[in-house]
Amino acid sequence: MSIQVGEVIAVNGTKVTLKIDENSSKETLFYGGDKYKGVSIREYISIQRGFRDIICIVEGEYLDESRVESDGGKVSYIRKVDARPIGYFYHKDFKQGIKYMPMIRDPAFLLQENKIAQIFGRYAAGSFAIGRMLKEDIPVGLPWQKLFNSHIGIFGNTGSGKSNTLTKLYTLLFEKKASFIGDKSKFVILDFNGEYTNDQMVSSASKTVYHLSTNEYNPSGEGVSDVFTKFFLHEAEFWDSETLALLFQATQNTQRPFLNRIIEGRRKYAKGAGSLATYTKLKFKDAFCAGECKAATLDLMRNIAKLIQHQELIDALKEISWHSGQNRFFQNGLSYFDSNGVAYDTYLAPIVNLIDTSTLDAFDQLIVRANLQLIGDLVSGYVQFEHIQPLLKRIEASLNSLRKVLSIGQVQPENRLLTVVSLRRCNSEAKKVLSLLIAKHYYNEHKELVTHPPKKTLHLIVDEAHNILSQQSSREHESWKDYRLEVFEEMIKEGRKFGAFVTIASQRPADISPTIVSQLHNFFIHRLVNDRDLFLIDNTITTLDSLSRGLIPGLSQGCCVVTGMSFELPMVLQVDPLDRTKQPDSEDVDLEALWADPTA
Repeated sequence: MSIQVGEVIAVNGTKVTLKIDENSSKETLFYGGDKYKGVSIREYISIQRGFRDIICIVEGEYLDESRVESDGGKVSYIRKVDARPIGYFYHKDFKQGIKYMPMIRDPAFLLQENKIAQIFGRYAAGSFAIGRMLKEDIPVGLPWQKLFNSHIGIFGNTGSGKSNTLTKLYTLLFEKKASFIGDKSKFVILDFNGEYTNDQMVSSASKTVYHLSTNEYNPSGEGVSDVFTKFFLHEAEFWDSETLALLFQATQNTQRPFLNRIIEGRRKYAKGAGSLATYTKLKFKDAFCAGECKAATLDLMRNIAKLIQHQELIDALKEISWHSGQNRFFQNGLSYFDSNGVAYDTYLAPIVNLIDTSTLDAFDQLIVRANLQLIGDLVSGYVQFEHIQPLLKRIEASLNSLRKVLSIGQVQPENRLLTVVSLRRCNSEAKKVLSLLIAKHYYNEHKELVTHPPKKTLHLIVDEAHNILSQQSSREHESWKDYRLEVFEEMIKEGRKFGAFVTIASQRPADISPTIVSQLHNFFIHRLVNDRDLFLIDNTITTLDSLSRGLIPGLSQGCCVVTGMSFELPMVLQVDPLDRTKQPDSEDVDLEALWADPTA
């Protein structure tokens, strides 16, 4: 039982034109105890074709230019609307897609609110509801089983409510499912602005927080149970030639093979007790006793002596100089070091033999090994000093920041439901490096442990994703940028097979790699006004219809278009705001309170 409001007068492809009765212009109608919405843009109507109800969405309306004059002289215009079929009802279930088309003279009816709710799937009345449909004001439960089994994109200009949507999604998930998830899934947030370090999404007892800072910082009093100032990275992940080559922007032909020799040498002998100290002593002797010594090795040895804090060796090396005429080192202008090793054994060997490298951390070990490798290569004639020396400087400069935020070893903190890595206090270079290392850390670890089909899942959440997934950065080496994007592209292209899923939120989707955006399955699109962003959305998301796309620039705060593989049709939702204590730390400044007159 419903209200007939018109009939079909034209069908052109998938465009249906209807002549609408005059009484259908009312905003709300009541009939038989049911509530109906009048015919207007983005409303749904039912066209009866035999025993089937074909559901159409209204996309436009106009008045026919022809007019009819009644006997009383009153002029009336014919109201027409354009509609597009979106599906049909079959045994009380809505089926999305165009299977049946109406014919001319088929009657059109208004839809009850409960029928509209059924259009958006069997989850419409479910418990996983983050908001209500904007126009219909109907609560809609999202299909969480499909949603979190996919890659998710949340886009919107600053202040449009995307952080609230991201937080609402995962807050509701943890409220409903945290007790059942246990250790079956791991959730990791790369938090560039420190918005999720308190009680957002989940209680502090279920959260591990890393407050990483390239400056001096004490995170005491942050209000969470587990706070770490350094991220724990496995040794195997750090001592990786590919990672180090990209980390220090090593050139392809000379510097990358140099790093490979460092890693390979360590792999062969690292298990031996005191292997680095033995290696250091050997290279010191080679530098002084080679058949053809190299002047550049003296500065390298002095760097090593300072790094291992061997004061006696530092003082001894100060007394040694290079004699360009003899192409030899000499001490105090009296004794030359030659290949027979007598002078070396007399003056330096007793001091060098006291070298102890057991207290060096992984960062200092890398610098020492790089200097030792260069000494050996120079003596052997493998490389030119000026080709490798810039790499050593980059290693030293980069490690000064990395040692503040990374701890290399095997010890890992206890796994909790949610891990938040705050990069708010890191410099721009460290943010990109750490994001890559942390993403690789969790993804590779997950791939090694997962079975087929996956019994565990990994969910990586990247807020403000344009910081690390942008193709527009011109301040970094092209090879490094390509590698960084390739790592995340691999995760988003291949991760589903291993139960690894990515959620990205960004103000500028056009800056993000098109490969990454095109691989996302579901979207929550808040207000976007930039033409490049809108062009990307229009050409990437195949499930977004033109009517919903046209709404995006004018969406109000907290309102978003929801579309994707998990949804039969695009929806416009007004996301419910979170409680003040659970909102991300991204709210606007209240200038009225900030600038209030204290004497008022």
